[in-house]
Amino acid sequence: MMGPRQEAQGALFYEFSIEDHVPKDHLLRSIERFVDLSDLRKHLAPFYSSTGRPSVDPELMIRMLLVGYTMGIRSERRLCEEVHLNLAYRWFCRLDLTDQIPDHSTFSKNRHGRFRESDLLRHVFETVLACCLEEGLVSGQRLAADASLIRADTNRRNSSPQSEWTPDRIDPSDAPRAVKECLETLDDAAFGAASPVKPKFTSHSDPASQWTGAR
Repeated sequence: MMGPRQEAQGALFYEFSIEDHVPKDHLLRSIERFVDLSDLRKHLAPFYSSTGRPSVDPELMIRMLLVGYTMGIRSERRLCEEVHLNLAYRWFCRLDLTDQIPDHSTFSKNRHGRFRESDLLRHVFETVLACCLEEGLVSGQRLAADASLIRADTNRRNSSPQSEWTPDRIDPSDAPRAVKECLETLDDAAFGAASPVKPKFTSHSDPASQWTGAR
């Protein structure tokens, strides 16, 4: 016998547990067992004001970024949409069904603000690495480098040959953020001065970027 037509009707009360809807073998369940962000607030305390409107929970932001890294979600705008829709992502971020998702612009403001000033991402990385060493997942004797290409937000026409690019004439106060960061690392042996290779063309908006024929 054909069943009745299913129609959506709003219920007055719900009994719903996100925990029951996340598969036991889900990747985020395996990661959750090792994620310990209990010291984030103590680490970031000096970079928050004692007055004003309460901020977005920094642990929530880091958990959302972990979801993006592990699930291959590069766009923070899309990451917010996926966390809003996906029950497993909400569970990992410790969000209920009615909890609001932070705006994507919050990540950019914190990354270039208090996250960078406090060196938070390095702190999280070193914490995770120490956990991996303790569990025997890594030996600490080998190094792997990521050679992924990241598309720069530049215009090929807004560039000049290396011989014509004179950073001494740039006013740092009027330069965009990417140019300021490049100028700060020009004499750093670990970054700007580490390689003798000079690019043929230099972008005016992001001097650290280079042309490539690879896709």
